[in-house]
Amino acid sequence: MTDSRSAAAPRRRLPVATGLLVLIALAILISLGTWQLQRLHWKQGLLADIAARQLAAPVPLADIEAMAAAGGDIEYRKVTATGRYVNNKERHFFATWRGQTGFYVYTPLELGDGRFLFVNRGFVPYENKEPEMRMQGQLTDQQTVTGLARAKLAGKPSRLVPDNDVAKNVFYWKDLDVMAESVGLIKARVVPFFVDADSTPNPAGLPIGGVTQIDLPNDHLQYALTWYALAAVLVVVVAISWFRKEARAPRQ
Repeated sequence: MTDSRSAAAPRRRLPVATGLLVLIALAILISLGTWQLQRLHWKQGLLADIAARQLAAPVPLADIEAMAAAGGDIEYRKVTATGRYVNNKERHFFATWRGQTGFYVYTPLELGDGRFLFVNRGFVPYENKEPEMRMQGQLTDQQTVTGLARAKLAGKPSRLVPDNDVAKNVFYWKDLDVMAESVGLIKARVVPFFVDADSTPNPAGLPIGGVTQIDLPNDHLQYALTWYALAAVLVVVVAISWFRKEARAPRQ
């Protein structure tokens, strides 16, 4: 005859195993919710910092260069630089602006020390890609540019992004080294970041400056609430299941 104690043992162990699994799942869900709250605080601080940078007075290019050389965060810091545009070396970045397809025009600004700073002068419609279609905006005398510093990309942002078509002067991601190399500029003489020009109007309206788009999604609160809600649902489901089993259990 089967020992009743040995038959009952698996039934006693099962609730313990189930309880451990529930506790592990609950801990994971709460941890994910807490992590999203931490991300929320980080993102709020980042957005506040970016807003403050945009409102700050512009600083000389040399200050941003020193910050970049020291490993500092230069992104969206307001900067000013003076030089002459080398219009015959402009590069074109495929973009949309306010629903219109076209290009951002990246033109090297030759600085007083002979180095070059690539400036995103702004947007031109698709039909105005070639310089001869917007000659009034091809500034030739010395210019002082104010804009936002943009860090150099370490690499292609995604495999979904098309490869740059250097032969046709159409860039789908901002590869500063290739932009410089494709127009015969020596890497050592190119400032290792970009500047997005502000909205100061250009002659005849092109390029349209001030095109920097700061789009940092901040859905961390929603994600945190979702994880916490799932944790609460788990507790409720387990509690209901336990009470139902208790109600069905035979009374001795």
